[in-house]
Amino acid sequence: MIIGVPNVGKSSLINSLRRLNLRRGKATPVGPTAGVTRSVLEKIRVCENPKMFLYDTPGILSPIVSDVEVGMKLATCATLQDHLVGEDTIADYMLYSLNKCALFDYVKYFGLKQPTDDIYELLSAIAKQNKQVMKVKSHSGQYMYRLDFRSAALIALRAFREGKLGRVMLDQDILEMPVEQNIYPSAR
Repeated sequence: MIIGVPNVGKSSLINSLRRLNLRRGKATPVGPTAGVTRSVLEKIRVCENPKMFLYDTPGILSPIVSDVEVGMKLATCATLQDHLVGEDTIADYMLYSLNKCALFDYVKYFGLKQPTDDIYELLSAIAKQNKQVMKVKSHSGQYMYRLDFRSAALIALRAFREGKLGRVMLDQDILEMPVEQNIYPSAR
């Protein structure tokens, strides 16, 4: 049985083992966001000699994430579904993390002149570049067009998650921390 947090590649691992050992295609669907595997359905053969079967499972995660920063890291990596936190909030944390690590590949990728701390400056540039606008009705009944920040945030998050904004280690600060100061009990 393959068990782990959502969106870490459990189904991809099973498919790779199957392709490597049996020369067969995918046995289980995969996707870029959490929630593709919804239940343990059937055993999947991944090797003929010796006969080996695996069960794919949905990701498991503690129902309560008590640390906001840990929650934002999980959301940024698509371990939590985007709508639970808010796409623009996750994109803001992504931007904060990139700037904190001095990883400015996003400037060139999204056609900015310089790095920015303002998420709405970034989302505006992305929305304009990708023609992401939405028609909204004002209080007076008039229709007007606005930049679609949610769609722009999804574009930014997809680029981050696909590695197009550089290789990022969100827990770098924890890795560099002395073990006795580490906030994660399992690392002590």
